[in-house]
Amino acid sequence: MSVRRLAELADVSNPYLSQIERGLRKPSAEILQQVAQALKISVETLYVKAGILPDGDRRTSTVREAIEADEYLTDDQKRALVNVYDSFLASG
Repeated sequence: MSVRRLAELADVSNPYLSQIERGLRKPSAEILQQVAQALKISVETLYVKAGILPDGDRRTSTVREAIEADEYLTDDQKRALVNVYDSFLASG
């Protein structure tokens, strides 16, 4: 997708988005939200791809470890929870 098209979809000016892309300006949280919506990704995914947040691999393994460690859940319940969690990540 071109910067021009992304700017149009995100309702941001093309020059402003170009300056963000080149590191000349820092976008506000609102602009990042608009860009994420235009790209049809979560803001968190955009932050990770931009290097603002660390990759979620560590968090993902921690969530899975917590599910596996829960002694109150049956094996079937654990599998179901992991499947639901994975589906949320995939739709991210």
